[in-house]
Amino acid sequence: MARSGCPICGDPADPTHAPFCSARHRDRDLLQWLGEGYRLPAGPADAEDADGVDKAHAPD
Repeated sequence: MARSGCPICGDPADPTHAPFCSARHRDRDLLQWLGEGYRLPAGPADAEDADGVDKAHAPD
């Protein structure tokens, strides 16, 4: 399903800055990604230690 408007404000997309309506909204979206403003929910990570080793399934 194609979006017909800017994901920030819903205004029509400008082909120069697609899918955004302006460079300002394109840059705003990029800053959200770089600043970790977009996140996916995740469960607790206590099954792994800081090195990423899965302690629950590691051999003794």
